[in-house]
Amino acid sequence: MEHHIGELAAMATAVLWTISILAWTSAGKQVGALSVSFIRLLFASVFLAIYGQTVRGLALPTDATPLAWWLLGISGVFGLFLADVCLFKAFILIGPRLTLLVNSLLPPMAAIFSRVWLGDELTLRHWLAMLITLAGVCWVVMERPDSDDHPHRRRSLIYGVTLAVFAAAGQAVGLVLAKQGIGDYDAVAATFIRTIAALAGFLVLITLLRRWPAIVTASRNGPAMRTVVFGSFVGPFLGVTFYLVALRHCHAGVVATIVNMMPVLILPFVIILYHEKVSLRAAAGAIISVVGIALLVF
Repeated sequence: MEHHIGELAAMATAVLWTISILAWTSAGKQVGALSVSFIRLLFASVFLAIYGQTVRGLALPTDATPLAWWLLGISGVFGLFLADVCLFKAFILIGPRLTLLVNSLLPPMAAIFSRVWLGDELTLRHWLAMLITLAGVCWVVMERPDSDDHPHRRRSLIYGVTLAVFAAAGQAVGLVLAKQGIGDYDAVAATFIRTIAALAGFLVLITLLRRWPAIVTASRNGPAMRTVVFGSFVGPFLGVTFYLVALRHCHAGVVATIVNMMPVLILPFVIILYHEKVSLRAAAGAIISVVGIALLVF
C-alpha cells in the first residue's frame, strides 16, 4: 500500500475535486453561478490562511517575491477568475459531466500555450495525443439525443460548450503562468496568491454589474452556503493537499493522468444523483479523452 501512496493520493484528489464540482453545481442552481464563484473563493481563502498559519507560520503569502506575486496574480485572474466565470455558468447550462469532458481540453491547450510562451517542445506523440483528446470531446459534444432537439436546449448546449472551452483556455493560460511564477515557492501559498488575485477580479466585476444585493441574498441562503462551504473544504483545501502528497510520491505524468480522469469518475455520480442517462457513446468519449491525456503527459 505504501508503494502506491502517490497513486492513491492522486485518485483521492480526483474524487474530491469531482465532489466539490457537484457541490458547487448544486449551489449554483440555487443562488447563481457568479455568487457561488465568488463566495467559494472567500471560503477557500479562509482554509488556505489556516493552512498557511498552521504549516508555514504565515497566514498570508507575504514571503513571495514581487515577480511571483505578479505572475501568480495574473495566473489567478485567468485561471480562477475569468475561467471560473465561464466554468460555473457552463456547469449550470450543460451540467458537470459535459463541462468536465470539454474541460479535458485543458492539458492540450496548456501544452500549446507552453510551447508558445515558454518554448517547450512538442513531439509528434504530443500532437497525436491532443488530437485523440479533441476527438473524444467532439464525439460526445456532437451527439444529438432526441431530448436535445428543442431549439432552447440546443442554444443552451452551444452556449455552455463555448463557455467550457473558454474556461479551459483560461485555465491553460493560468497554468502556464503559474508554472513560470511558482519556482520553488510553496504550492499552497502560491494557490493563495492566485485566489487573492481572482477575488480582486470578482470584486471589480460584481461592482460593475451591481450584483452585490444578489451576493448578499445568496449568502443568506443557508442550504446553498453549507453546500458551498463543503465544496470549498473538499476541493481547494483537501483536494490540493492530496494533490501535493501525490506529486511528492509519484511521477507528475501519472498524477496528471489520474486527476484528469474526472470526466470518467463523474459518470456514476451524475447517474445516481441527477438520474442522467449516460449513453455508451458519452462514456466511450470520456475514456478516449482520458487516453489522449495519458499519452500527452507521459
